[in-house]
Amino acid sequence: MQLPQSLKQAITPCSAAAGLAVSFLSSCSLGPDYEAPDLRVSANWQSEGSSILARNRSKVDSKWWRQFKDPVMNGLVEDAYDENLNLRVAALRILESRTLLGIAQGNLLPQSQAASGNVLGVRDTGGGSPDILSASVGFDASWELDFWGKFRKSIEVADANLMADVASFDDVLISLTAEVATTYVNIRTLEERINLAQQNAKLQKESLDIVDLQFQAGTVTELDVLQAKTLLTSTQSQIPRFQSSLYQLQNALGVLLAEDVKVIRKKLTRTKGIPIAPTNIAVGVPAELLRRRPDIRRAELLAMAQSERVGIARADLYPSFSLTGFLGSSSTDFGTANLENVFNSSNVGYTFGPTFRWNILNYGRIRNAVRAEDARLEIALTDYQNTVLNAAREVEDGMTSFIHTQREAEFLRQGVESSKKSSEISMIQYKDGLTDYQRVLDSIRSQTQREDEYANARGTIATDFIAMYKALGGGWEMRDRENAIPGHIRDKMMQRTNWGSFLQSSSETAPLDSKGGSNS
Repeated sequence: MQLPQSLKQAITPCSAAAGLAVSFLSSCSLGPDYEAPDLRVSANWQSEGSSILARNRSKVDSKWWRQFKDPVMNGLVEDAYDENLNLRVAALRILESRTLLGIAQGNLLPQSQAASGNVLGVRDTGGGSPDILSASVGFDASWELDFWGKFRKSIEVADANLMADVASFDDVLISLTAEVATTYVNIRTLEERINLAQQNAKLQKESLDIVDLQFQAGTVTELDVLQAKTLLTSTQSQIPRFQSSLYQLQNALGVLLAEDVKVIRKKLTRTKGIPIAPTNIAVGVPAELLRRRPDIRRAELLAMAQSERVGIARADLYPSFSLTGFLGSSSTDFGTANLENVFNSSNVGYTFGPTFRWNILNYGRIRNAVRAEDARLEIALTDYQNTVLNAAREVEDGMTSFIHTQREAEFLRQGVESSKKSSEISMIQYKDGLTDYQRVLDSIRSQTQREDEYANARGTIATDFIAMYKALGGGWEMRDRENAIPGHIRDKMMQRTNWGSFLQSSSETAPLDSKGGSNS
């Protein structure tokens, strides 16, 4: 359909004016500009005087779990990255935020563009006239100009939210890695404690047999036998409790990896023993937390987004300006007219021009909305500061616990050696009649307790190491190796919906970071 010459003449100067308006008004924006709060970050860690942390201000190891040199742990962490469902949800939320960013970007263009048409039957209520058919086709558009930067600020909000979701994904990945490693260490610790309990039960059964033979020979009283049985059953009672906890941890690991527990148990048979944490660690400097910890990055990004929302709310205090237009044609079959004439240029009509809207007499509602957004901004800034302080506290707590648990474990190791020697000497003296059986019972009980405490401390050293690296923000860098949304999930989503290039599979760096993607 050809446009009438009069419409062409009307559109040309308006288009030029609109272009000038857009370029001129692009500099109009209602604040506030984001200002980062004052962050109190120490220059050094309080625990750096320890020989474990001294001389280790180098960069934090991004794959810290490999320092255990445990192939099963390494494999479990990799499997969790591929299969964990919470991590997959976090990745899908990034995808959602990318689409929302695309919507915000689209609002810079004409917001309303619609084609319409109809064919209607009309009948005169008098009943004397014949039925009339009418037809019309048209196109209308409306473009609210971004006079006060409202739409540009909306893009900044969507962009900050996208990056906050990326940081949330990284935070979930850090927590997942630490949880998998911690669960694995706890499993190995329980296996060790079960093994020790079984060995001690065997030792105590042998002691009971000796006492029982002596009782039958009449050289000792029944009290010695009963005391030996009590110690044995006390040790044996620990085994079912440990086994129950072990099965629960195996089930928990199965959930983290989204695998059947039978598969998990098969994987756990490949190695044995409590993973040994390295004696020296690299912790970097406190200022690195601001760059490494995803939860800190997320807190600041949310504060930045909230700062832009204040400007968006302020824009409602001022008039909005739009360009609106309609182009259409209509015809009827009344008289000599014909419905086909709807496509003739002589039946074309149009409207076009600028409009404005101003919410006057708002009775303070808009100003209070601005105040509410400003209060939320201050809340976000305070949350950001609090996140930084808590992050530093978590690192310090992790370091302190790691250092002191190693010292505790050394004392317990010495105690195990002493208790073993004490048990051997007391048994020899008992057989020679130089001491009573109570001394033997005390020695065996002490040995059993010290060995269990030492095994538990060794596991705690490993879990403290994990907690410290979690606090340092180590582990999220592994996401660079591939897309966190599995290929079969992407294929299913593509079959269901046209995702354009959003779900494009690639072996590049994590595509979920990208702001790209087709809106078509």
